[in-house]
Amino acid sequence: MKKFFLIVFICVFCLFVQNKSVAQNIDRVDKIRTELMNPKSESVLVVAHRGDWRYAPENSLNAIENVIKMGCDIVEIDVQKTKDGHLILMHDNTLERTTTGRGRVSDWTLSDIKKLKLKNGLGIHTRHGVPTLEEALLLAKGKIMVNLDKAYPFFDEVYELLERTGTTRQIIMKGSQSVQQVKKEFGKYLDQIIFMPVINLDKPDALQRVKDYMNELSPAAFEFSYVSDTNTLPKEMARLLKGKSLIWYNTLWDTMSGGHDDDMGLINPDKEYGYLIDTLNARIIQTDVPAFLIEYLKNRKY
Repeated sequence: MKKFFLIVFICVFCLFVQNKSVAQNIDRVDKIRTELMNPKSESVLVVAHRGDWRYAPENSLNAIENVIKMGCDIVEIDVQKTKDGHLILMHDNTLERTTTGRGRVSDWTLSDIKKLKLKNGLGIHTRHGVPTLEEALLLAKGKIMVNLDKAYPFFDEVYELLERTGTTRQIIMKGSQSVQQVKKEFGKYLDQIIFMPVINLDKPDALQRVKDYMNELSPAAFEFSYVSDTNTLPKEMARLLKGKSLIWYNTLWDTMSGGHDDDMGLINPDKEYGYLIDTLNARIIQTDVPAFLIEYLKNRKY
């Protein structure tokens, strides 16, 4: 009898721990989403570009798992479609750079792609395989927000998968289309998915595009890019959007954020990341060095 009660106790305890873990994950995703939807947020959210690709192959399950463990808020992953209509994670529409295969993704079936191995950042093959989008979503479910890149052209199929996996509210989509085009092509998803316009502030129509989006959709955030600090529009955007929409900058390379990129940020984070945060009011930063940025923000008490 004692043995029976011990087994029951262990089962109940394990169930309690599992449910508590799930609840904590859900609470974390809800917290991140709340910050994303709060135009007055003073937090700075960290986006990991293609996962933790410096320590695992880009767009691999391991790369996603690593950034979840380190405490990133959002993971950016890329989507391609196979010959037989399956959605997989891959940035390029060809296989050579990131896998042991050759040719276009659209010429390969999923079963054949699953036989390939991913390459690391040095181009050396690993033991990691190419994940499906479904596998990635199930891994991320309840743990981290997901920015799906390159998924806009076949989002109807993507959305079916989001509903099936219960991950709809975790998804961020972005695009450089006009507000009229987004409303026409993507309108039925705008109540479920967070959509962020991508605006090149060096383009002559940039300010008008921002105003059009604010008038029509009031986005949760804008992703901006610009080449040099001689452009005065980034500072104007910081004033214009303060308390209305969050601002997202990519620090992946210099021409995306006025020279305030990861390479320079590693040398002088206050001058680079600090400038984007304090002067340009960036509240979302996409980076290739997420662990470093998280530590910097922690020291800055963001």
